[in-house]
Amino acid sequence: MEMESMASAIGVSVPVLRFLLCFVATIPVSFFHRLVPGGATARHLYAAVTGALLSYISFGFSSNLHFFVPMLISYGSMVVARKWCGVISFLSAMGYLIGCHVYYMSGDAWKEGGIDATGSLMVITLKVISCAINYNDGLLKEADLRESQKKNRILKLPSLIEYVGYCLCCGSHFAGPVYEIKDYLDWTERKGIWTKSEKGTPSPFLPTLRAILQAGFCMGLYLYLSPSYPLSRFSEPIYQEWGFVKRLTVQYMSGFTARWKYYFIWSISEASIIISGFGFSGWTDSSPPKARWDRAKNVDVLGVEFAKSSVELPLVWNIQVSTWLRHYVYDRLVQKGKKPGFFQLLATQTVSAVWHGLYPGYLIFFVQSALMIAGSRAIYRWQQAVPPTVKKFLMLMNFAYTLLVLNYSCIGFMVLSLNETLAAYGSVYYVGTIIPVALILLGNIIKPKSARSKARKEQ
Repeated sequence: MEMESMASAIGVSVPVLRFLLCFVATIPVSFFHRLVPGGATARHLYAAVTGALLSYISFGFSSNLHFFVPMLISYGSMVVARKWCGVISFLSAMGYLIGCHVYYMSGDAWKEGGIDATGSLMVITLKVISCAINYNDGLLKEADLRESQKKNRILKLPSLIEYVGYCLCCGSHFAGPVYEIKDYLDWTERKGIWTKSEKGTPSPFLPTLRAILQAGFCMGLYLYLSPSYPLSRFSEPIYQEWGFVKRLTVQYMSGFTARWKYYFIWSISEASIIISGFGFSGWTDSSPPKARWDRAKNVDVLGVEFAKSSVELPLVWNIQVSTWLRHYVYDRLVQKGKKPGFFQLLATQTVSAVWHGLYPGYLIFFVQSALMIAGSRAIYRWQQAVPPTVKKFLMLMNFAYTLLVLNYSCIGFMVLSLNETLAAYGSVYYVGTIIPVALILLGNIIKPKSARSKARKEQ
């Protein structure tokens, strides 16, 4: 009864409240990871057991069964088919995730304020795929690898307890961030940057407090704004009565409001990873050196809200997943000796859409994102070839373009259904689709002088 009254007081369902309590509990659970006696094996065991226990409390026993399906298939492929383990893991883990999305209709549950284990399964899917691909990369010649492959590849098969600890570590699978198994093993074994040095052991408490305060602010702002901008607004008769500018303003505010929920989630997960010590990413070159804690950073709030161009957004929004997509999809679609193009961008965004779920709104949003970024690149190329006075105007244009198209596009991500997405886009005359397409076409017609002269030189 207390859970029900508490849930109603903050306007969420009981399952969501249970998840939030377990999610916040990852902070003290991660702190105690630092104090576990018995060496690396005990720490792996602690990470695995606490992660599974938090999943059980939050989602029930079936959640761990779902998690172990892709985990064990991927691990089995590394044991018996190392040469193909990356492909096997990618297809099996993504396939199982898609099946769970379809079976549980997770997007509808999230849209209506519910919760299930598929969100955590999404994180585990990325973890098991990257682990298998990095183990597969261990077979390749170092000369043929990119820098990220050289850094992350693993030569030796992790033990089962190491692998499970990596996947479930202290509840980090709830909302990320995604990290590499090589970094996890170094941290657990106190190797690499976690080796004791003359610089001492950096304290995580101040950056943890900063992340918690940020989480509190983000949740407060979200709870303040969300009653004024419900998703149901787009299907209300009054919305159709408003003019173009007001509809566009409502779309902007709806996207702006929804983002603060994600800022809250990622701030809590950042605090959890930081306080465990895993969030440490090295020392600055300043004198005296300062500790950096950006390994767990998943979002730069100001960077998103004041992005100068759409190209910057993957660098500041869902940072670790964007990095994963770049390393394990985008870069691997580029043939050696060739430059990436729109195909690689579109394919990467499509994988991201499928990973989120088979809802038309997701697919439309990520196709929109590819168009948005390509359009922004066209503006940027013009910026580089004009006088400073015109350049400032184009910079302002790129900023306004990013704000407009981002908040227009993200409506599809929120409402999910095809009819609602097209209705919302149509209510503002598809302005956020027409402008990027027009810019892409103009970018191919009006090429900067520097690009044309470079093409002549190459000929």
